[in-house]
Amino acid sequence: MEYTPAAWERAMRRQDVILRAISGEISWFAAADILQMTPRNLRRWRERYERWGYNGLIDKRRCPSKKRVPMAELERVLRLYRERYVGFNGRHFHEIVRREHGITLSYSYVKQALQQAGLLPKRKARGRHFRRREPRACFGELLHLDGSRHPWLALVPALRATLITVVDDATSALLYAQLWPQETMQAVMTALGEVFRTEGLPMALYTDRAGWAFVTPKARGPVDKTRMTHVGRALHQLGVEHIPAYSPQARGRSERANRTLQGRVVNELRVAGIRTLDAANAYLRAHYLAQHNAAFRRPALDPANAFIPLGGVDLDPILCQEDERVIAPDNTVVIAGQILQIHKQPGRRTCAGLRVLVRQHLDGRVTIIRPPDVPLTYDVVTQHGVEPPPTPPPARWRKRRNTGLGRWPKPADQWKPSFLPVRTGHVSNS
Repeated sequence: MEYTPAAWERAMRRQDVILRAISGEISWFAAADILQMTPRNLRRWRERYERWGYNGLIDKRRCPSKKRVPMAELERVLRLYRERYVGFNGRHFHEIVRREHGITLSYSYVKQALQQAGLLPKRKARGRHFRRREPRACFGELLHLDGSRHPWLALVPALRATLITVVDDATSALLYAQLWPQETMQAVMTALGEVFRTEGLPMALYTDRAGWAFVTPKARGPVDKTRMTHVGRALHQLGVEHIPAYSPQARGRSERANRTLQGRVVNELRVAGIRTLDAANAYLRAHYLAQHNAAFRRPALDPANAFIPLGGVDLDPILCQEDERVIAPDNTVVIAGQILQIHKQPGRRTCAGLRVLVRQHLDGRVTIIRPPDVPLTYDVVTQHGVEPPPTPPPARWRKRRNTGLGRWPKPADQWKPSFLPVRTGHVSNS
């Protein structure tokens, strides 16, 4: 068995002191004081020396452990992090190497090895965490929807996309994750539609006070619940309660989920060599969602499912942009810069003056509905088929009449009656 040089040095020092005590040069109490041990312990070392000689002075407790990690395995872990997984946090890197490379080392050992090698920064211990609110009991009782704008594609750092996520409050399950160019109403409704069709209708939805979510008359003030956005109107029709968050701390679960995703998704997309949003979304659906839920999903306090099945509910006419319009005298309506020419309806001479609902669906279709639920057919009028509006005549600048108000008139501006004689230089003979 191999021992460290320090162990041999300690054995040599014990031998020297014990031999000096045996020869009578120093007392046994002085020898114990030199070796910083009790006389009783020194007698035991003397017995071991007399029985086994010099090898008996080696401290067996300080010998190398039989469970010591082989140096080749440690070098392999450090090389994997340095060459392929640089930037990963300790927990994420440990999960990857266990799953992909067959590393069986514990998380604590891998983390300490990375920190001692200078590859992973050491963080100060956080203070005590106080939980303000217990999670909901049932799966589907409350969902968090949020968008995180971040440079998700590390290989294309100039592209800052928005990751729309839907997280369950009771289980911390990630139900939806997709990258979009912006956090728009279409992106939010697409996310809600996918979750509703897959899981069902939740009891409540928790979001921030973005423009697509609520109407806020005053900045940082309360929302106006009497005026609904298109998302609010859709949730109201489906019977889903919409809860606004008035601070980032109030939606801490979604904020922590975004922080976790920023630390993991960016590195995984970089390792996979992904440079486009379509490829990133395909990777999220095919690989990352299942791995994330396997690592972070926890069982709910109540095993009951709070999601309500859709049944025969059609989400297409609900999750859309719905605007009210009045048909013009020429039986047209204008929506999104397009002129829609409504066909003649059976039993009506004209549709002019009718109030209709114009719905812009997520797939780009536009439908016109006359309440209660009568669809109207139409044609899209092209630009060539519409006479351009008449150009207004050029503005004519009229000369301002000089009224003399506000200033003292000059002599040349004074009014002179026309009936007074004109003074001339002629001298009369009389």
